[in-house]
Amino acid sequence: MAAAASLAAAGAGRWRRRAARRDAASPGSVLAHTSRRARNLEVARLGLRVGAGAASVKARQVFADAGRREALQSELELRTAEEVAATLGHLKGALMKIGQMASYLDEGLPEPLRLALTQLQQDAPPMSADLAAQVVAEELGAAPEEVFAEWDPVPIAAASIGQVHRAITRDERAVAVKVQYPGVAEAIEADLGNADLLFGSLKMAFPGLEPGPLVAELRARIVEELDYHHEAANQELFARWYAGHPFLHVPAVVHELSTRRVLTTELATGARFEEVLGWSQEERDLAGEALFRFVFGSLYRLHAFNGDPHPGNYLFHPGGRVTFLDFGLTRRFSQAEIDVFQSMIRTMVVERDPAAFRRIVEQAGLLRAGAPVSTEEVGEYFAHFYASVQEDAPVTWTPEYASATVRRTFASGHPVSRHTNVPASFVIIQRINLGLYALLGRLAAHGNWRRIAEELWPFVQAPPSTELGRAEARWRDLRHPAGDP
Repeated sequence: MAAAASLAAAGAGRWRRRAARRDAASPGSVLAHTSRRARNLEVARLGLRVGAGAASVKARQVFADAGRREALQSELELRTAEEVAATLGHLKGALMKIGQMASYLDEGLPEPLRLALTQLQQDAPPMSADLAAQVVAEELGAAPEEVFAEWDPVPIAAASIGQVHRAITRDERAVAVKVQYPGVAEAIEADLGNADLLFGSLKMAFPGLEPGPLVAELRARIVEELDYHHEAANQELFARWYAGHPFLHVPAVVHELSTRRVLTTELATGARFEEVLGWSQEERDLAGEALFRFVFGSLYRLHAFNGDPHPGNYLFHPGGRVTFLDFGLTRRFSQAEIDVFQSMIRTMVVERDPAAFRRIVEQAGLLRAGAPVSTEEVGEYFAHFYASVQEDAPVTWTPEYASATVRRTFASGHPVSRHTNVPASFVIIQRINLGLYALLGRLAAHGNWRRIAEELWPFVQAPPSTELGRAEARWRDLRHPAGDP
């Protein structure tokens, strides 16, 4: 994923040149392509103007007083759908989404790639209050001041495809209202046409990679994320499952105030990840354990997971209580896919049978069958990813381990990695693992992760080993007396 983002940052110009050559070689479609090129040129010019204006405003803000800074900030607001398309679509679009997928892994990446990702993960400029109100009116049938009892026109967050506003409903519920930028869905879907070129070029570094399924999986997940109906259904799935949980919370969806481009949910509060890094080690350990339990508990019990383990999507409270936000990029797994994940863990960690493990990863398509590498090399390569649960002993996660995991994943020169592939079912799983490892490393989270994992692995189902585990077991016995799905 990180390698993909790097190529995304570096290859945009090459794609445009290829597209231009392709257009010139297709006389039967000259008018259509000429028209498209003209539109793209206008949007590109607009995007350059917006980008240059942003740089100028930020420079002037350094020397401005508070009042002037506020006035300058308003200059950055996106006031038309064309500005949205230029700033978030054609200039970043799907590539911004791919970059954000890898942005929190940057501690293990080379400096040029780190800088490229930094550019891709910058917060988007907010929509103007009028433009956001226009979207709400189009989707909910009236201006936000009429739909809601109270509406804050100043967004509390601006992300890659939408921004979030506070509001109070007519029945006096505090809510968060996510409003999608107008035109960004169309711009990103258009940009996804370049994804096959992006990932096709990865075969030069990873000869075993089959880009087709990888591209299809990413395209499907990103397109789903553009439709808030999907996100509402995903979030409701998790909110129902974790209802009443002692330390994991998912805000409820307000369906009557949600549409394809507007998503209204219960308003949640809490500390951000950067603040948690300043808490005591005991609190950081509890936060890390809660994240670990949410990831693997959701995977093995709910057969689904939010594939966006970004620190901005979590709100923390003392005692290991965590609220999880943003379920736009969610993958639901079949029982057959879950069975493969379990078999890999069982043969690698519990049975320690390298030959059986190799057969499983070959059958799953992770490793090319008959690859000219020894079974010992295969075991050594993949064992790294299971290091935290190999032994029944306390382990402290470190940024160095998380960085080494990223490097191992994208080490194209490793004798095994040259024969590895990323099947569709592993695209989001890989991102979940790498993202979780990075966060646990920054927390320096300490615990006996093997025992916690054995509570969550369906083929073990060990008794609880921590206070959080005991609290969760009591909740599960009450909430799901018939067993997990």
